[in-house]
This record gives sequence, structure tokens and C-alpha cells, in this order.
Amino acid sequence: MLLAFDIGNTTIHAGLWQGDWRFRWRLQTLPQKTADEYIALLHSLLQREQLESDAITAVAIASVVPTLTRTFETISAQYFGVHALILTAATPMNLKIDVDAPEQVGADRIANAIAAKTLYGMPSIVFDFGTATDCEVISGEGAFIGGAITPGLNTMFEILTGKTAQLRQVQPAPPPAAIGRNTVHALQSGIFLGYLGLIEGLITRIKAELPESDRASVRVIGTGGLVSLIAPHTTLIDEISETLTLDGLRLVWQHNHPDSA
Repeated sequence: MLLAFDIGNTTIHAGLWQGDWRFRWRLQTLPQKTADEYIALLHSLLQREQLESDAITAVAIASVVPTLTRTFETISAQYFGVHALILTAATPMNLKIDVDAPEQVGADRIANAIAAKTLYGMPSIVFDFGTATDCEVISGEGAFIGGAITPGLNTMFEILTGKTAQLRQVQPAPPPAAIGRNTVHALQSGIFLGYLGLIEGLITRIKAELPESDRASVRVIGTGGLVSLIAPHTTLIDEISETLTLDGLRLVWQHNHPDSA
């Protein structure tokens, strides 16, 4: 079985693949946590599913937290006894990275682009809603040509409510109306609906920059921990995938191990 880790700034999305994603877990990202501490947690999760560590025959990692990249590489070797595939722009893959500095592209963005191209076709646009919202654009020729990065919805709420003394903590949620009749609803209107406007504006502008032949066929895919909160409130997201980054890791691993796929 393949165990894939998407290590983000706030959460670690882990998935166990055997023909499909049999089990998925979300763990808290704690860079100070040791390999032994994460091993204890993973052991508990596997035991809960009646699995032993030797059931894991492959590990693939996409990480934007360098400290935890090394930690989970150690976990793979010591606990699972396998050499982990660490996704970078230099990893052999079925994707051309056509940007100014490919080595600077985050592993999660590469995984998203690979999965979108393979599973949803091209051209396509991915929005990954997490601590930051990443956008990946895949051209009609199947190349990753860039995108956009913006603070995530939760981050926007935390910044505003955390730096204003008279505004209490407000949950990121859609307001009952655009005209907020109290402070909570006014905050939700300004941030949540304003955030939707940001996303829809990016989609519109990105589509306008694509070749005319691609504009009608491009698909917009939403993924990430907040996609289920955001996607129902816009008509511009065509597909939702809760496992897109994990699927990209799976596809890269299969590309590098064709006899085991």
C-alpha cells in the first residue's frame, strides 16, 4: 500500500492508497514534533484500522515545511522501512513545468497540476483552499504555466480579528445577506463574500489570458481543506476533489514505479 503525505503549513493530509483511498487522516502540522512522536501517532492510526507498519510498501511526500520533510523522510526509513519519494520540480513526472523558476514551485502545487491534467484534462485551473490559496494553471498542451497565491480564507479572518481590539473572533462563514446588520454579519460579508469576489475575479482574469481556443473548455477544480465551505457559493468552480494533491502524489509515484503501480 502507498501512504501519501501532503504536508501543509496548518495540517498534514495523509492517505492510504490501495486501488482507492482506503483511509485518510488530517494531522496537525507541528514542526517541533519529533519523528518518534509522529511515529507513535501513525502507529495508533494504523492500529485503529487493524494495520501493521509492514502493510506500507511505499511512501510519497509533498511538503512545504522543510523541517517536517526531513522528519517524515526519517519516519519512512525507520518505521516503514522504505525510501520515500520526495516530490520536487526535479522529480521525474508526466508534467512540463513552464515557469520562470521551476525549483521554487511548491510540491503541493506540482501534485495538484499533475492530478488535474491526468484526471480532469487540459486546459484546467486548480484552486487549493488552505492556509494560503494556491492557483495552478495547466495549459491546453498540458504544461503547468503558473498561477496565483493569496492568503486563505481563515488567514484573512485571523488577520483582521487578531489585529483589531474591538472585533471579537468571528467564524469564517457566509453571511445571511451582503448587507450586514450587525458586526458579525458585516465581517462575514466583507471577508467571506469579498473572498469569493477575489476568487471569481482571478478565474475570470486567468481565463481571459488563455488562448481563445482554450477558454470554453477549461475546467476549474477546487480542492483543499476549505473547498467544501467555499465551492457551494460560486458557480465558477466546475469540479471538487478532496484528494487532488494526494492523487498527484500517487500519480508521480506510479510514474516512477511503473512495474508496481
